[in-house]
Amino acid sequence: MGRGRVQLKRIENKINRQVTFSKRRSGLLKKAHEISVLCDAEVALIVFSTKGKLFEYSSDSCMERILERYERCSYEERQLAAHEIEQNGSWTLEHAKLKARMEVLQRNQRHYMGEDLENLSLRELQNLEQQIDSALKHIRSKGISSCLNQFLTFRKRIKHCKRRIISLRRR
Repeated sequence: MGRGRVQLKRIENKINRQVTFSKRRSGLLKKAHEISVLCDAEVALIVFSTKGKLFEYSSDSCMERILERYERCSYEERQLAAHEIEQNGSWTLEHAKLKARMEVLQRNQRHYMGEDLENLSLRELQNLEQQIDSALKHIRSKGISSCLNQFLTFRKRIKHCKRRIISLRRR
């Protein structure tokens, strides 16, 4: 029959606590050795007792080499995590800026269409009127320029057609 489940809490009796520490430490070192042999894994185990005594196990002959590898991996993970946080922060900021810009553009579009003008001050309405006048002048200028270009193109075609007709009559 198996033992019952042990409740995990600090053992109050000092002697029992020391005996349990010694037994569990031995079991832990044994398990570390087993996983390194069975799975061909690099294992480093460090345990400090309550009195500060060091117990260690390393599957490699050199604990320092495993710890250096751990430091490299840990540093790279921290750098990667910091980069991801920085990148996410910049995307969040960019998103907020673009969202605000889009709201401003949508509001301006509604104003240009004559909507939502009730909340605008007199100065804002005058500014809107100037913007619309300026845009209208620009559009008229483009329209006139386009018409003039088309007129000149048609004029050239007519001259070309007249020359062809004259040359065909002479034949």
